[in-house]
Amino acid sequence: MTRAPWTRPTRLLALSCLLVAGCASTAIDDNFRALERYGADKLGTEPRWLQSDHDRARMSAEVERMLATPLALADAERIALGYSPAFQVMLAEVAADSADATRSARIGNPVFRFEHLWRTADGERELDIGRALGFSLFDILLLPARREQAEFRQQQARLKAAAALVDKVGEVRRAWVEAVADRQLADYRAAVAEAGEVGAELARRMQQVGNFSRLQRAREQLVYADAVAELARARQRASASREALIRVLGLPAELARRLRLPARLPDAPDRPLDEDAATLQGALDERLDLRLARAELDRLAAAMGLTRVTSVVDGVHLSLQNNSATGEAPQRGYEVELPLPIFDFGDATRAGARARYLAALEGVAEVARRAASELREAGGAYRSAWALERHYREEVVPLRETISEEVLYQYNGMLIGVFELLADGRARVGAVIAAIESQRDLWLADAALKTARLGSPAPLPAMRAAAAVLESGGGH
Repeated sequence: MTRAPWTRPTRLLALSCLLVAGCASTAIDDNFRALERYGADKLGTEPRWLQSDHDRARMSAEVERMLATPLALADAERIALGYSPAFQVMLAEVAADSADATRSARIGNPVFRFEHLWRTADGERELDIGRALGFSLFDILLLPARREQAEFRQQQARLKAAAALVDKVGEVRRAWVEAVADRQLADYRAAVAEAGEVGAELARRMQQVGNFSRLQRAREQLVYADAVAELARARQRASASREALIRVLGLPAELARRLRLPARLPDAPDRPLDEDAATLQGALDERLDLRLARAELDRLAAAMGLTRVTSVVDGVHLSLQNNSATGEAPQRGYEVELPLPIFDFGDATRAGARARYLAALEGVAEVARRAASELREAGGAYRSAWALERHYREEVVPLRETISEEVLYQYNGMLIGVFELLADGRARVGAVIAAIESQRDLWLADAALKTARLGSPAPLPAMRAAAAVLESGGGH
């Protein structure tokens, strides 16, 4: 018996399967290039996907070069987006989702069935051989709809990757601002503690020569003790903020030891960011969470038409058969398998699809309203932080410096003593610390506003600078 040749329908089926099969690697590469363009256009930085040892070695060399100098914010973003293991995990997961979307659009593999049956009667052996090649005709008929659904899933994968990119950049910016600000505050607290030590030592000597009472000396020593305690807290906060930044960047221990931070935060902008109605509407249109909700709504809308068909008939299988038996002419033909909608007419499936569509429709409205509120809140917080920082920079700190200059003139004229001079220095401490914190809050609000415009609202600063001034008595 000879092997049955391929029939013409079988050859056509194989050719069609090759033509419609998508390339998963191409879709993954296209999605990553789209993510690179989004990062460059919206965030000013591009992600890096390390897929080989060579890529990782080259990125490690770049990180070492960036850590050779105090780490700028732009370098911190490049490290986080090209070296952080957590971000690389996200990129790999997005690639896996993209591959799953590509696979969902493909036709299921055909099933080959082979039967080899025999019987022996009266010393003679009869042989039956059956061959069948079956495939889902339903998959071919619904291929355009499935490809459309797969494209929706690819779009969702791109939007989710962009949202994760915005989240990472926002996280880096907040961690960098906190780390630099806490380092700056710790340095200033060290100077305050050093001045307090000088005052305490002077008070001790004044008591020894009989010019100071025990109460006066105790007060000066208490000031120094409080300064030392605040310095310890500031250094602990600076250490914690530094470690938080290291975790965001994904630096190993050997590179973490080489991390150096700038001595101070960047200067505040002379003008706040524009926040008119047109800008707000444009930002709303760019929100990734709103775009993702709309994409899900479009996907469900397209899926409802598919559900109307699949809820009644969910499969049609076609088998091409070639059977042969001993002493009989070969049999050729086909077999069609069609499920009958007798017990389940698909009404529950259709009702569920409609309910999911209505939920997505209302979800778009909810996301849009929440996004508009978050944008207004982030814009208001930014404007308040900018005004507060400018108030300290142009009003509070210059006035405190003027007072200090006048006190120094009185000291030089021997109108007041050294301890009055030290007391004025302590009063100036609260204003300077509040100014540094207001500058920190401004840059945190700036990062929150920029990420909120793209669809990733971040925690807003709590305007802690005002409380610092009230507690220090800086207004007197």
